[in-house]
Amino acid sequence: MTERPIRVLLIGPSMAITGGQSVMIRQVLEHVGARPEVDIRFQWMNFAVPFPVNRVPGLRTLVAWLAYLPILIVRAPRYDVIHAFTAAYWGYYLWVLPALGAARLFGKKFILHYHDGQAKQHLDGWRWARPTIKRVDALIVPSGFLVDVFAAYGIRAHVIFNVVDTDRFRFRQRSAISPRLLHNRGHEPLYNVPCALRAFQRIQATWPNAELTVAHDGPERANLEALARTLGLRNCHFVGRVKYEDGPAVYDAADIYLTTPNIDNMPVSLLEASASGLPIVATRAGGIPWIVTDGESALLVPLDDDAAAAEACLRLLGEPALVERLTTNARAALRPYAGATVAQEWVRVYREVLAGDALRP
Repeated sequence: MTERPIRVLLIGPSMAITGGQSVMIRQVLEHVGARPEVDIRFQWMNFAVPFPVNRVPGLRTLVAWLAYLPILIVRAPRYDVIHAFTAAYWGYYLWVLPALGAARLFGKKFILHYHDGQAKQHLDGWRWARPTIKRVDALIVPSGFLVDVFAAYGIRAHVIFNVVDTDRFRFRQRSAISPRLLHNRGHEPLYNVPCALRAFQRIQATWPNAELTVAHDGPERANLEALARTLGLRNCHFVGRVKYEDGPAVYDAADIYLTTPNIDNMPVSLLEASASGLPIVATRAGGIPWIVTDGESALLVPLDDDAAAAEACLRLLGEPALVERLTTNARAALRPYAGATVAQEWVRVYREVLAGDALRP
């Protein structure tokens, strides 16, 4: 008799809303969905509310939440496992706790898939974070950085890496590079985009024709564009959100990937840059040192140090052998992030939570 597939309801941000989690949701659905042992389906948390409701932030969230709850209650009883993506703070309370409640109501297993470099602040400052996280059947995180954060609070987490689909990206071996930089992070304070702009100002003092593409979007975009004008930056292009299918071309057009966050977890963009052959300059924020190694697969600099970031970029421009070594090593380090490998790990976790409490936090 053929064993019935494990039925999994994957809950996460709408894939119509561009972001790191939406990219990971696509990859999980594609690669885990290809496994015959699993029947995985998707349920959005915060769908793209239509105009004009989407122009009112509080109303937009309320409408999405009121639509989410009844659908969740109807769908949850049909599945064996509820697998919920989450970030910190309000998103956890609005979308994840109702899903945990539905899992307990209908006797389903619940996996919390935590993706946020602000986990410490969440656990310290939000009263119900720790007791509710301890009630899930498994806490999965994408890096050893978050394992260590949760362990400090007596909460056990297990690592399953994010997926990088290397077939989507063209690996271009770079050695002698031009000063074409790419920054591809959300325009939010924690990603400290101003540091990257100040670093670029320093680079242009040496390379007047240097170019910087600032992709993505967010609440700080207008301030960042104003800062670029104040700094007198030339060839600094704010291109907005990049469609999923257009991402590889954006990486391919650049020669250096620059990111300067103050808080981070496991940025997918670093994996994508590695798959594209882009040498990486990044701050040592959060989980970044768990993904790349300074001097081996990237150049890492202190937080909010635009001088060090600029110096690292200038070093890449002057040392072709360093660029070749970093990009070759970064590409080789992507093997554990292969879709088939990660999918196998998820099948193991689904089976273990259904078998008992071995993975409980």
